Parts: sequence; C-alpha cells; structure tokens
Amino acid sequence: MTRPIKVVAVSGGTYRPSRTLVLTQAVVDAVGEQLPVEARIIELADIARPLGAALSRQELSAELEATLREIETADLLVVASPVYRGSYPGLLKHLFDLVDMNALIDTPVLLAATGGSERHALVLDHQLRPLFSFFQSITLPIGVYASEADFANYQITSDTLRARIQLAAERAAPLFARPQLRKTA
Repeated sequence: MTRPIKVVAVSGGTYRPSRTLVLTQAVVDAVGEQLPVEARIIELADIARPLGAALSRQELSAELEATLREIETADLLVVASPVYRGSYPGLLKHLFDLVDMNALIDTPVLLAATGGSERHALVLDHQLRPLFSFFQSITLPIGVYASEADFANYQITSDTLRARIQLAAERAAPLFARPQLRKTA
C-alpha cells in the first residue's frame, strides 16, 4: 500500500476569523475526497510574529524551521492568500523567501485567494503564479478565487465556489497517479 499524499496548505491570512482559512480548509477537504491524504494546514497568523522577526533562516526557531521543512517536503502544496492592495501579503512572501530555492522544484501547487471583490481575482495569475514559477513548481492550471460575496458568517455559501473547489481537486488528483511526484520520506 502506498503512503497518503502529503498535503501542506499555507493559509496566508493574519486575522481571525479568516475567510482565507475557510477556503484553505475547503480546498484541503476536497483534495481529501479525491486522494488519500495526510494534511497539515499552516496558518500564517500562528507564526506571523516570530517569522517577521527573522531576517534569515538561521534566525528561525526550531518550530519555524520545522514548518519550513513541512512546506519543502510537501507532495502537494496548497497556498491560499488574502488580497491586500492588489497582491498577497508581504509576510506571506517573507515566508517563501525563507524556503530553499530548490526544494519546491516539480512540486504541484494549488493556488487560492480571497478578496473583497472579483476585481482581485487576477492575483492568482499575476502575483502567485510567478512566485511559484521562480521555485520551478508545477502550478495547477485551475486556481480558486473567492470574494466576500461567496461567504456568510465565515461559511462558504456560493455553489459556484464549491464547484470550483471541487473541480480544482478533481484536476489535481490525476497528478498523483504518477509516483514520481511524491517526494521521498
């Protein structure tokens, strides 16, 4: 029997409650319906202060170093970001600035984002995709964007959003029929 897919999800919001976290969890759950997964969600809100205080990887605590290793060894990385002023938050970028530049080569990345309106939907293609292109990751062609209108009381209420999440998970699943996309433990 093969091991489960190691899914590491980064929810890039620093506030709670968080629509970005709700979206992240929904994407991870949808992937889990398609594949046997071992999932971990990393909330930027939980690591924001010590992460922001570190100027280099050598300054990270053992806990934050372990968090980076989780990201670097993911079979599938889910990265969800809130949109602030047309882009992802600087602290989310700082997190990925500390990731080893060769660790995510060929790692599939499912991108997701939340924003106040549909005007920010291009953040997936114009901000997040280039970041993971630098890492030579495989950004999945279908990302998931959600606006405030897709939620009520921090719950997803949009059937269209639910369908998009499901489609993204369905499109991710066939990648793992090829064992070379799993990282060695």
